[in-house]
Amino acid sequence: MTAQRTVDDLALELLGKTSDALSPAERRVLQRIHKRETISQDMGVVHEEDATFGERLSDHVASVGGSWGFIISFGVVLFGWMILNSNILGPMGKAFDPYPFIFLNLMLSTLAAIQAPIIMMSQNRQADKDRAAASHDYEVNLRAELEILRLHEKVNLLIEKVDMIASTQTAKGQK
Repeated sequence: MTAQRTVDDLALELLGKTSDALSPAERRVLQRIHKRETISQDMGVVHEEDATFGERLSDHVASVGGSWGFIISFGVVLFGWMILNSNILGPMGKAFDPYPFIFLNLMLSTLAAIQAPIIMMSQNRQADKDRAAASHDYEVNLRAELEILRLHEKVNLLIEKVDMIASTQTAKGQK
């Protein structure tokens, strides 16, 4: 019960709120201040530790599929496919996908149908990472702000003590 009271006291002292009016983030920060625990952590590492195989795979597919290397190599493959079927195998009558490249269109449509949701999964995961990082940043900033307020109070108390000692010594010197 004492720990809760102390957190309640911190809430009133630092935030001017009762314990019931605190947001979950504010409560976590005050509990960490009370326990003297750090709050900083690398959110990228935290997210990667929690990632499933499918999430890591979707991130990899999105990083490869959204790169210039993929676009250029895919363009070369498409151009090679068209040249092979129209200029090399076409005149010999052995083209496996003659113009208008219906099989190529089917493969491209299939690739797009598979790749698009995987990339969207990766984007959703990135948005989750960004939200978690923003929330964590808020908590770290709040903690820093509250600690600065506490330091200001301590410095003010020291200044008051020094002034009190100085005025006491001045009063003694005048007698």
